[in-house]
Amino acid sequence: MTDTAEQATSCEHAEHGYITDKSRYLTRLKRIEGQARGVHRMVEDEKYCIDILTQISALTSALQSVAVGLLEDHLRHCVTDAVRTDGDIEGKIREASQAIARLVR
Repeated sequence: MTDTAEQATSCEHAEHGYITDKSRYLTRLKRIEGQARGVHRMVEDEKYCIDILTQISALTSALQSVAVGLLEDHLRHCVTDAVRTDGDIEGKIREASQAIARLVR
């Protein structure tokens, strides 16, 4: 990755915005892993389709919640830093907009 591409996808900080909530995110992701394994077992055990779909919906919602939290942390940390330091504000907004577009697909 070039220096320019690296700058476009990172903060100027040594830490990412989610670092203060890292343990909370890791705990939530661990729970999501368990949910995914549960869905796998349900398919393996040939459970009722609607029950599997209900669990997939819960799993999707949990992942979206983590994604929105990470996006909010990015906005509060990296975008705010770009504004404060006269950095690449437009680039950070574009980056956040692209992330939002991927989330709502």
